[in-house]
Amino acid sequence: MDLRLPGLRRPRRIMAAVAAVAVLAGAGTWTAVASDDPAPVRRADRVVAVDGVRLDTSYFTSGSDGRRPAVLLAHGFGGSKIDVRQQAEDLARDGYAVLTWSARGFGRSTGKIGINDPKGEVADVSQLIDWLAKQPQVQLDKAGDPRVGMAGASYGGAISLLGAGYDDRVDAIAPAITYWNLADALFPDGVFKKLWTGIFFNTGGGCARFEPTLCAMYERVAASGTPDAAARELLEERSPSAVADRIKVPTLLVQGQSDSLFTLAQSDAAEKAIRANGAPVDVDWIAGGHDGGDMETDRVQARVTSWFDRYLKDDKADTGPAFRVTRIGGVDSTDGAAQLRGASDDTYPGLDSGDRSIALTGREQTVTNPPGATPPAVSALPGLGGAGGLAQLSSLGVGVSLDFPGQFAAFQSAPVTDDLRITGSPTATVHVKSTSDDAVLFGKVYDVGPDGTQQVLPSQLVAPIRVEGAKAGKDVTITLPAIDHEVDEGHRLRLVLASTDLGYASPAAPATYTVSLKGDLTVPTAPGVSTAAAPLPSWVWWLPLTGALIALALLATARRRIATPAPDPALADVPLQITDLSKRYARSADRYAVKELSFRVEKGQVLGLLGPNGAGKTTTLRMLMGLIRPDGGEIRVFGHAIRPGAPVLSRVGAFVEGAGFLPHLSGRDNLELYWRATGRPPEDAHLDEALEIAGLGDALARAVRTYSQGMRQRLAIAQAMLGLPDLLILDEPTNGLDPPQIREMREVMIRYAAGGRTVIVSSHLLAEVEQSCTHLVVMDRGRLVQAGPVGEIVGSGDTLLVGTATPVEEPVAEKVAALPGVASAIRTEDGLLVRLDTDGTAQRLIADLIRLDVPVQAVGPHRRLEDAFLTLIGGSA
Repeated sequence: MDLRLPGLRRPRRIMAAVAAVAVLAGAGTWTAVASDDPAPVRRADRVVAVDGVRLDTSYFTSGSDGRRPAVLLAHGFGGSKIDVRQQAEDLARDGYAVLTWSARGFGRSTGKIGINDPKGEVADVSQLIDWLAKQPQVQLDKAGDPRVGMAGASYGGAISLLGAGYDDRVDAIAPAITYWNLADALFPDGVFKKLWTGIFFNTGGGCARFEPTLCAMYERVAASGTPDAAARELLEERSPSAVADRIKVPTLLVQGQSDSLFTLAQSDAAEKAIRANGAPVDVDWIAGGHDGGDMETDRVQARVTSWFDRYLKDDKADTGPAFRVTRIGGVDSTDGAAQLRGASDDTYPGLDSGDRSIALTGREQTVTNPPGATPPAVSALPGLGGAGGLAQLSSLGVGVSLDFPGQFAAFQSAPVTDDLRITGSPTATVHVKSTSDDAVLFGKVYDVGPDGTQQVLPSQLVAPIRVEGAKAGKDVTITLPAIDHEVDEGHRLRLVLASTDLGYASPAAPATYTVSLKGDLTVPTAPGVSTAAAPLPSWVWWLPLTGALIALALLATARRRIATPAPDPALADVPLQITDLSKRYARSADRYAVKELSFRVEKGQVLGLLGPNGAGKTTTLRMLMGLIRPDGGEIRVFGHAIRPGAPVLSRVGAFVEGAGFLPHLSGRDNLELYWRATGRPPEDAHLDEALEIAGLGDALARAVRTYSQGMRQRLAIAQAMLGLPDLLILDEPTNGLDPPQIREMREVMIRYAAGGRTVIVSSHLLAEVEQSCTHLVVMDRGRLVQAGPVGEIVGSGDTLLVGTATPVEEPVAEKVAALPGVASAIRTEDGLLVRLDTDGTAQRLIADLIRLDVPVQAVGPHRRLEDAFLTLIGGSA
């Protein structure tokens, strides 16, 4: 997206550069964020002190100086305020005053992570609302009470709910993919969700970054594998459910179907509680979630804006149906994207509407819980989210689950006689008897194809069940995960009860469970929910008259569509050439994520792709990997045009969002398993060569769960190197690594390129890029800013470092900035960073500095990539 106003690029860059190095405190620093839209967005960055904690905030406004409603926009766990900047700017253009902040322990904010502690993060929200009430742009309902809404996803969604529960000045909320009761989410039915909880604490930076009571709780539960009452109490008191009777504002609940962390049952509980308080509540089940899938970002953000328009601006905006669910109707053959269709109802049906009984058959069965609960069954694989995800694969009819013989009981239905849509939580009653006092089982319902071999686990979801006092035998009613899934005519339903699951902690002691049926499987069908009809192509109406002509036109179109540009022999040895590449934002004719981008990469180069957040780096990489189609221009790899599924992509390896490994397998076993899944011959893997470059040594024989973060990163890159691709793409490969691990990663990249291959690395660690890359491509707001060898970009240009004997005071820096021939002057620790105008010279600058009595010791071109980057992109990072 191009955020510059014509004619204002240069002064705005200077202003942003100054803002980037200023100490943000007190009244804060204002930055104008220009736009192609008529009104620019103004951003004020400031640090707010709250009870000894420093919160890093940004305040966005646009348009006239009149008062308008405010929105507090929160980020997800492990992120920062930067993650929601684009949404904040969009809301500001829509007439809101928007405040974003980095929560305690994240971004540049200080303090310990309290997981939305009422005395910590929740109290911070009230302080921020106090601040909003004092701003002249914010509409007030009364003195000290601003008209304010809250929105956010995951961690940010929970703080939105909590903010409404603890501060009655919050007027409307729109939480997304979040929890209602965190204890229920992480300890469902008393079973420890170990992988997601581990990811949760690791994403926060490790246990020591959390409040001591939380750290102790996690270590205690992780060691025992069983949550205790004190752990439940600690998480429940930080959950929105603790203030259920106090959340009485209009609430839009957006929850993910592809989500084994915060399931649809969490939003269902929230809906029931908030509606019981008399507040309007709408529910939206999206196709994505923490396990991947399509997050439907544009549609959801548009609905959030409409929600706030209605309940904060008091206009008559259409906020959509009371209940909406996104359904996947196959794959678009042109670009591989899932085809989404909405279904809706005027009322929320809950998880048990329109129950239908499905008879199951099966004898009494014996299930073994193996020693150490190993090997575990596999359902969802936390950490394998991103675009697509296993849950989306299952919705498209691809089965990826695994149960081990002897470790599960199965009961199956007859083929269904007509299409069956399950919307909600199926239930079943079974009898369980155990050789141990307690039994832990994992319930799931498979959709089994007509031949009985293909079975799909909808959304990859399972329901853990802890059965206490199972030695004597016990009838247990199982509430299975809420799903929206269509079972085709002729398919069967299979209820499986497994003794283990990769994502959860099972008893380590061996045990034997006996399981038998006690009734039918009850499935909810939500009969009031209707799917929007797919629009018919316009030519259908003219078919009786012009069938022949249309057939010819379609044939010609199909031929053009499948035609692939011929390879360019002149580029056969060029790893990558991008020419005039453009990609618009969805449903926008003039807003670009990438615009007219061109650059070339040669063999043996390690190319650094740099740019601030929103520069278009990730979009460029996704187009390069054939994941999305450009709207203009082309990408050629070794002379071949890139299209989804292009054969030349076999010469490209990629490490984008981290790899998901099976923790109980060794590093080598994980890589061999991955390569077998590609269907390519084992000898083509070049496994030993990739492992030698990655430098993992004897660790390859150890289970991945024993690996450090740095070793996991190197294993992930070794996975991307399998087959020794000629072009290797690495997106933020050093995330989460300490300095020694970063050095190791640098050596890995250099060794790989040394053999004549090419590496493209996207990273925000500028000093590291400077040491590991031979060439750079710098992007800003979707456009190319500069490309070339690192030495040329760092050592050339119009910026000089002026070393001084004593620090330069701000008034002196301002005088230097006002000199003829000087575009900007910024104080540094060692002197001044001076950027010259086109008519400025170093000789003239030195003379002026001496005249101003600046104690000059040295003057030379800047030598740090950080300085060059700041100059090139104007501090917009």
